[in-house]
Amino acid sequence: MKYEVKLYVGGKVFTEEVQAVNNQDAKATALARNPTAKVIGVNNRNLHTFQLDLAQTEKVAEELTKRGLTFHHDDCAAAIDNSNKPQVSLCALSGMSSAHDVDRYRNVGVGMCLIGESLMRATDPGVAIKGLCLDPKDYAASQSVSGGAYTGGTKMIKICGLTNPKDALVACRAGANLLGVIFAEKSKRKVSVEQARDIVNAVRSFGERSDRVTVEVRTNNKNGDTPLSALVAKSHALELAARRPLVVGVFQNQPFDFIEEMVDKCGLDLVQLHGSEGMEAANSSNFGVPALRVVDIELGSDGSDEKDRSSMDTAASILKKVTSDPIAILLDTSIKGDKHGGGGTGKTFDWTIAESIQNMGLPVIIAGGLTPDNIGEAVGNVRPWGVDVAGGVEAGPGVKDVDKLQKFIGGAKKAAVEASKGF
Repeated sequence: MKYEVKLYVGGKVFTEEVQAVNNQDAKATALARNPTAKVIGVNNRNLHTFQLDLAQTEKVAEELTKRGLTFHHDDCAAAIDNSNKPQVSLCALSGMSSAHDVDRYRNVGVGMCLIGESLMRATDPGVAIKGLCLDPKDYAASQSVSGGAYTGGTKMIKICGLTNPKDALVACRAGANLLGVIFAEKSKRKVSVEQARDIVNAVRSFGERSDRVTVEVRTNNKNGDTPLSALVAKSHALELAARRPLVVGVFQNQPFDFIEEMVDKCGLDLVQLHGSEGMEAANSSNFGVPALRVVDIELGSDGSDEKDRSSMDTAASILKKVTSDPIAILLDTSIKGDKHGGGGTGKTFDWTIAESIQNMGLPVIIAGGLTPDNIGEAVGNVRPWGVDVAGGVEAGPGVKDVDKLQKFIGGAKKAAVEASKGF
């Protein structure tokens, strides 16, 4: 099919003939293109099955490159201006939801992206556009770790204690990266295998995938092969994998074979260890999927913050415990003397501890007592890599309040954008 369209690029208007080819085979698509085309758009979505394949644009780019085609990357207007040498601008269509997606296509010569889906699903379109880091300099800055301090800002939002697909989809649409289902025996939000599986299927449908996501870790040895550098690399890998929401199973002092069984039966993407399990228990070899490791920040038996040590000392003691086994570290509040372990206290801890840990180079997720009312302060002051909430966005145990949920995620994203302006 051929269409005539008007393109508004770089302040200029171009009228161009567009050829649409519905074919998911990269080689066939490359051969079928109009040889006079100035713009080539590649739809990552199969319009027969509606399945999404983000590698489709890369495959087509590779095939076109083999045929000697040059992509005009830096100035798309110049690519379609008849006064310039014949070049084309490659456009990626469908599925972009993160700055990583945009950067991945930029690296293969893509000059334009269609991001309507991301904007439609965003609570705040302005925040969503900013978060895509369309300028390469913005993306580079968002990934930076400068002077040993983590300065990448808040990237991960986890909604925990989900018990039904409806709430999970609300969280997905609002922009959550991680969706937590709790299997811990003592939790009032404990789910059955059937409930967890229904949530997993709903999240996969939203993320347009049929199987669990593989977290690919690329090690960077420039800072030495240390637990800290390994964890930084793993956290970054999780961030990239979670551009489409992932489901996390939360466990507490439960047998490894039971955890592995739940992973297989429910299709969990990750697990989270919330008990007294050792740090080495979070090694992915134990369950077949990566594991988040919770580190408790202990409050007094009356729930008060015991500030008998400086936040710097506390942060240093936590980092000494860290190994390279987990995919990421989550800080949560526990109550002194609670034999069942931490989590679910509804209490905040001293956030300067998290700030100190990140200043030492390790991105962390913070939990405990977060609500729509204080999330702006937490993100604005601490700039944690991630935030985690359960009870703070609920109408009752395990039942999310839609308004609170959307305000929490929207508030976190807005505060992250505002906080980034100072860096």
